[in-house]
Amino acid sequence: MGKPSFSDGKIELDNNLIENKIRPLALGRKNYLFAGPHNGAQRIAMMYSFMATCKANNVNPYQRLKHTLQNIGQASIQDLEKFLPNKFNT
Repeated sequence: MGKPSFSDGKIELDNNLIENKIRPLALGRKNYLFAGPHNGAQRIAMMYSFMATCKANNVNPYQRLKHTLQNIGQASIQDLEKFLPNKFNT
């Protein structure tokens, strides 16, 4: 069996998965216009990124944030990788 090509119809071309992931951000875009000063909008963006990353990695955001804040002070620069969401487990 050879590799499927884009002309044989075996590959479904759609972007529904990514569309569904970014929909909450797109729906709230009007609200972000009134987030206050520029640094307020940056904070909202950071929190949405944090929440989306946790969701994508099936991680509880509260537990991850709590663990990070409790342990990052003692971590060396070489240990920072363990704070990534795909490495997180408690």
